[in-house]
Amino acid sequence: MDNLFRKDAFNYHAMGRPGKIEVVPTKPYSTQRDLSLAYSPGVADPCKAIEANPPDVYKYTAKGNLVAVISNGTAVLGLGDIGPEAGKPVMEGKGFLFKIFADIDVFDIEINEKNVDKLVETIIAIAPTFGGINLEDIKAPECFEIEERVKAALNIPVMHDDQHGTAIITSAGLLNALLINGKKIDEIRVVVNGAGASAISCTKLYVKLGVKKENIVMLDSKGVLHADRKDLNPSKAQFATTRNVHTLEEAIEGADMFLGLSVAGALPREYLLKMADHPIVFALANPVPEIAYDVALATRPDVIMATGRSDYPNQINNVLGFPFIFRGALDVRATEINEEMKLAASFALAELAKEPVPEEVNVAYKEINLKFGRDYIIPKPTDPRLIEHVAPAVAKAAMESGVAGKPITDWEAYREDLRKRIGHSNPLMRQLKARAKRDPKRVVFAEAENYKMLKAAEIVINEKIAVPVLLGNEAVIRGLIAEHELEIDGAIIIDPRSEKERERVEEYAAHYFQKRARRGITLRTAREHMLQRNYFAAMLVEDGFADAMVSGLTDNYPNTIRPALQIIGRKRKWSLVTGMYAINTKSGPIFFADTTVNKNPTTEQLVEITLQTAQAVEKLLIKPKVALLSYSNFGSNEGRIPLLVRDAVSILHRDHPDLIVDGEMQANVALNQELMKENFPFCKLVDNAPNILIFPYLTAGNIAYKLMQEMGKMEVIGPIINGMAKSVHILQIGSSVSEIVNMVMIAVIDAQCVQNQLCD
Repeated sequence: MDNLFRKDAFNYHAMGRPGKIEVVPTKPYSTQRDLSLAYSPGVADPCKAIEANPPDVYKYTAKGNLVAVISNGTAVLGLGDIGPEAGKPVMEGKGFLFKIFADIDVFDIEINEKNVDKLVETIIAIAPTFGGINLEDIKAPECFEIEERVKAALNIPVMHDDQHGTAIITSAGLLNALLINGKKIDEIRVVVNGAGASAISCTKLYVKLGVKKENIVMLDSKGVLHADRKDLNPSKAQFATTRNVHTLEEAIEGADMFLGLSVAGALPREYLLKMADHPIVFALANPVPEIAYDVALATRPDVIMATGRSDYPNQINNVLGFPFIFRGALDVRATEINEEMKLAASFALAELAKEPVPEEVNVAYKEINLKFGRDYIIPKPTDPRLIEHVAPAVAKAAMESGVAGKPITDWEAYREDLRKRIGHSNPLMRQLKARAKRDPKRVVFAEAENYKMLKAAEIVINEKIAVPVLLGNEAVIRGLIAEHELEIDGAIIIDPRSEKERERVEEYAAHYFQKRARRGITLRTAREHMLQRNYFAAMLVEDGFADAMVSGLTDNYPNTIRPALQIIGRKRKWSLVTGMYAINTKSGPIFFADTTVNKNPTTEQLVEITLQTAQAVEKLLIKPKVALLSYSNFGSNEGRIPLLVRDAVSILHRDHPDLIVDGEMQANVALNQELMKENFPFCKLVDNAPNILIFPYLTAGNIAYKLMQEMGKMEVIGPIINGMAKSVHILQIGSSVSEIVNMVMIAVIDAQCVQNQLCD
């Protein structure tokens, strides 16, 4: 999949609006008055206020949540000195990560300057724009001087992440590795292979943690940094040793820890055998480490191993640190990022790794139950708790070390605010993908004679989400694959009209005739239906050849779902099938139902719609909290609809007392906690903001989700079909490739539940 990944990487960066980030207004701009407030003459008073009191810049502008990611492109990833323009995709990517993991806004600044004095002067000159500065991909040794001089000149947080990010994460790993092997930090012998910015920063932080300088041996490409060498710059010279060692082979003898920030294969297995018992090996060369993970474990089963790769345990990933370090620093308006704050981040990460792991993290990494130990010494990047553990620790350290300009007093309120912020990272979609990948299923793509369906199938295979069963004319499908250079090895192609499928068509027709003989279906009609994609797809699922089906891209909803209802049918416990949409909002997903099936439900059907939707949301590992909507608030208006909803709520309260549900209420009350508390303090949804909205009839629900999709520009997933005996899901006509992939993930998770009998 290397060629596919490279092709998709180009497309990802170029498609639609080029790049990965944009500037979005945060204030109204629809009227002339709005524009006058935003610019002239409205800006005059805030400008004067800031002139009179400079700290007011944080009150009236975005400075307090704005970080500059600055680079001159001299040490970009593993690509070297490729220049500022070529480094821009990386800087945009860094801004992208800042935003999705910590809700920090970023301007990426690429500066065409290698002279240290001029570069420092430029950074200092533009600093008033920003609340913090993240220096990135600037080569050593210049990066040390640049960071030091910029920090000294400014009173905002400044950090060169290449230096300190890896240092903070590996320090957390080191602390926990020592807990496991029982060694004392002031007694261990450390070998550092590599003497660049990251290696030196890591080693400095290890010394702060308690490693003795005399127990450290560092190497560069010429060998050990030894006191008798005359070519060492000041950064390297501070770790020069006087011990009689000059090669890695000599240095590694009896060492307790190897930190590799060098090149692939730098640590041969015979060198690993020379290390002390229970060695710690952090082999961080990327993408190929200094020693392969499986080779290291086969050579030394007692090793505690970490790499920079996500496909092995204990990934050292800087995204565990920088978003949350800057988040904490910005939130207390810190004047710098000091050693105390870095150490606080390390200790917070180390402590988090010892706590029980959330299920979504287990699912994401295909683990039954991750727990603290050799294979889990640092948290995973997808752990949603990172922001609320690391950011407060950094903020507290800033306050305790005297560099905080705006101390936090209510820590629980602060953590709650942090939890709300991570809605930007779309944890629902990450969780869905992770759960699907844990146990991929066969999914029928009923409209495979369509490029979008085939492109989605390509992604599904590449991401290991499902095994696509491509239904349609094989020649057409293969022609589209060739025309668009798609890589769909592993998909199953089935052409119902081909000679080799004749026997299966006859078998399915007979089965279908047996099911529907008393419903107007003749054997001849059954044969004709089996040549239609949606009927044949449903039979593939009913027969057990496939686990789920996805269709509807090119046909209307009734024509798509009718065959599935006739062949597969609903679950025995339900009297109807319902549909819901997931709306991804900043504060998390909200589910709308029924939006697709039941036009005018009765009271009893409204109860069933509510229960089906709540169960479906629970399957997604989200606690359901339900509001039943109307044009009335708890009896404020009489009419058929309010009474219908009121009666449904009474039944739910009586028969399902554990379900958090209430109504009838207007939509603004349901979504506005302040309004609800003030006017309806008895409501069960006070302090339990609803994540499910049940509409009294289909027209209202259908209009609502389409307004959210088009006017709110929110990501909408659906329709998600509930109540079917097996996994059947219908696309909106004209769905995008990403929407098809999302629906496949839903279909796979639904099929997993059917298989495990979790949905009966």
